[in-house]
Amino acid sequence: MKITQGKINELLTETACEHNHHKQGQPKNKACSQQAQPGAAQGGCAFDGAMIALVPITDAAHLVHGPLACGGNSWGSRGSLSSGPELYKLGLTTDLTENDIIFGGEKRLYQSILEVQERYNPSAIFVYATCVTALIGDDFDAVCKKASEKLGMPVIPVNSPGFTGTKNLGNRIAGEFLLEYVIGTAEPPDQTPYDINLIGEYNIAGEMWNVLPLFEKLGIRVLSKMTGDARYQEICYAHRAKLNVMICSKALLNVARKMEERYGIPYIEESFYGIEDVNNCLRHIAEKIGDDDLKQRVENLIAEETAKLDIELAPYRAKLKNKRVVLYTGGVKSWSIISAARDLGMKVVATSTKKSTAEDKAKIRVLLGEDGIMMEKGNAQELLKVIAQTHAEMLIAGGRNQYTALKAKIPFLDINQERHHAYAGYQGLVELAKELEETLYSPIWEQVRKPAPWEEFVVHRVIV
Repeated sequence: MKITQGKINELLTETACEHNHHKQGQPKNKACSQQAQPGAAQGGCAFDGAMIALVPITDAAHLVHGPLACGGNSWGSRGSLSSGPELYKLGLTTDLTENDIIFGGEKRLYQSILEVQERYNPSAIFVYATCVTALIGDDFDAVCKKASEKLGMPVIPVNSPGFTGTKNLGNRIAGEFLLEYVIGTAEPPDQTPYDINLIGEYNIAGEMWNVLPLFEKLGIRVLSKMTGDARYQEICYAHRAKLNVMICSKALLNVARKMEERYGIPYIEESFYGIEDVNNCLRHIAEKIGDDDLKQRVENLIAEETAKLDIELAPYRAKLKNKRVVLYTGGVKSWSIISAARDLGMKVVATSTKKSTAEDKAKIRVLLGEDGIMMEKGNAQELLKVIAQTHAEMLIAGGRNQYTALKAKIPFLDINQERHHAYAGYQGLVELAKELEETLYSPIWEQVRKPAPWEEFVVHRVIV
């Protein structure tokens, strides 16, 4: 499948995305159609976005066609965990040299695909184009098709070079290739009335493993996961699910919408963060499936789990109550983490909206109240200003913002994809409470806020 300018425009103006809705006669929001400037890869390029979406397919091989740095600099950026195969963790690249760039890299790509199949025997091979291989004009699709016919296995060209656009666009391009080459290519061994797909869930730090047991208790089967801890085969028969549950609409919304158009599968957007959001997620799934017995099982499970949570969270709530925090993250977490913090008695005084849809912003406004601050910009200067203005006691953000928290001399908790703790589901909330309590009450902050010994000495000498 060729990624033409028309296809890019289609993905940038996704009809199901709130960013592209006309409001009060105004032109559509430009956020989706915003293009990254050449050479500015901060926040991720389209190549990075495609890899993020597809690499968690654990039993497939993921081969980067380009110079070594393209694979090396982007590999392992997300902590997506696997309950079985570890093949997805191998950083495979064609490692193009200057000669390949001058004379073309198609031969090297073909040989690399054959070698990957011989050495690792994967269920499928995803091959990623890079800026270099797109610029030199390698016939990417033809090589993958030829290799697929020879090997008798799926070799999927992911034609998403970095200069195509942003990371979010790369996510959606990856979704297009799943729709084109994978979804609908096989049938499940059996079906149940309670089959669902999880879309936009990448099992960061094993978060999905906090949620799957809840579905199992209810008799709901997760037929396919896109793509955390996924197997290639399960994505092939994702078209037989009864419901798609979107966890991050910014990433693969096009997949959910097109599966509804092609296969009649409805979709809902939910969150696994916080008691209320998990409860609502389970209730909405039961409501969409339309089974009265399932609805009753959901209510029984909610009552059981929330009763246990009240006991487990009691000591943490006592220490976290009324603590003021600033939240700086993106997408669904910009409002779902607010819900989790409120469950713990904390007060989110400000949050970011830079990567949020209009629907996200509406939820944020309700959760924050009139006094809450919604930040469009998120540079260090703006964060420091908001922290000082709100007298915040903690910053919850991605890893790149930890130094801003240090400058403000307040505790910091990493909430983005680099984290090593799972915060989703009921047990995830207990883990979040534990991490927040340990971070806030670490003795290091009392020491950090004290004047340095030499500063005390200077003051003393001046007075004398």
